[in-house]
Amino acid sequence: MGNTVGSLTQFQQSVLKGSLLGDGYLRRISGRKNAFLEINHSFKQRAYVDWKYSILENISGSRPKARKSNGKRVAYRFYTRQMPEMTELVHHWYGDRGKCVPKDLKLDPVTLAIWFMDDGSLCGNADVYLNTQQFDSMSQEILLNSLLELGLHARLNRDKQYHRIRFLKQSLPRLAEMIGPYVIPSMKYKLGYDPVETTRRSPVFIQTAG
Repeated sequence: MGNTVGSLTQFQQSVLKGSLLGDGYLRRISGRKNAFLEINHSFKQRAYVDWKYSILENISGSRPKARKSNGKRVAYRFYTRQMPEMTELVHHWYGDRGKCVPKDLKLDPVTLAIWFMDDGSLCGNADVYLNTQQFDSMSQEILLNSLLELGLHARLNRDKQYHRIRFLKQSLPRLAEMIGPYVIPSMKYKLGYDPVETTRRSPVFIQTAG
């Protein structure tokens, strides 16, 4: 999995970072010394959760489990152990108003792939978004600059009263090439592939992605 830093490998650190950009949340129980990470997705995405668990198994408390939440939604989730590394991440990723993006964020292909699998979406023929509505304007600018450092051009698009990131079409081939090796089969549809037939759905995205 790459070089080990503390008790986490570099690959694990990239998965954690991508999860925090997406649907992952760090939690801290009152009276406990250290924080832990919660990975929580829809039960329909259980293959993705199981894959994340396979990466983080050695720092996790138990296997993923299904749990009914409000309404009819069934969540599928697991938690890491409480660890000093998670507590350190809290200091970087959370402010007074909740989750925020660290100013020194550096993306890599694994982090970007996790973030995309968590929050990416393909709309219409070739509009590719990262649903970043949870982040404030400063965090959004940090994200745009971090993407630009990877050679990916994007801009903010209004989504009602919030904003989300849309990739410019000229960056789609580079995006697909960069994250494609790390996108698991059940999430390929976000890149324009049919998850069953493994054929591409989006002519525009496919043609630009080569």
